[in-house]
Amino acid sequence: MPTRLRRWFNLTLARWCGFFQQRETALKYLRAALAAAPDDPLVLSATGVTLAELGHRREALACFDRALAATPDVAELHFNRGFMLQGLRDDEAAIAAFRRAIELDPKHDRAHYGLALSLISLERIEEAVAPLKENTKLQPMSPYGWYQLGRVRHALGQHEKAQQIVDRLGAFEPKVAAQLARETGLVAPPKP
Repeated sequence: MPTRLRRWFNLTLARWCGFFQQRETALKYLRAALAAAPDDPLVLSATGVTLAELGHRREALACFDRALAATPDVAELHFNRGFMLQGLRDDEAAIAAFRRAIELDPKHDRAHYGLALSLISLERIEEAVAPLKENTKLQPMSPYGWYQLGRVRHALGQHEKAQQIVDRLGAFEPKVAAQLARETGLVAPPKP
């Protein structure tokens, strides 16, 4: 079987296995695709994602790094790299990766969120406000950014703004609003 066809065949089988949550089997096919095309950024990226899903962060990071060597201007690869670094508790390097993803794609909402989480982890709370605001602007109905922004506002002593976030969350995610209120001592919105 020609190399390109072998790459395509194994990559296709890996995608189907992933669709059916058969990650170990998907990884087997991805490794076969890598054998056929060891420097293919698409195969490296897919392998990295699968390895990450299986909890193999260092191997996943190596795949993302290899893919970035071939295609350095792909925001999603920088995001994935940042996410792996965050999981390895290397928040400084994660911040750099998330910032590069945002530079390449300013609307990458998850990169803004990841950046904020790493800043929070390093206790750079004030710096986390801007990426969380951007995340909530890009994903106004996602409770995660709002929840973290509420926690940050509260930690900064901005209790009125934190309360506004609790109220806003109460309109579309009452459980998250109640959790944030419990954690901060703010007033939970009334139940509908």
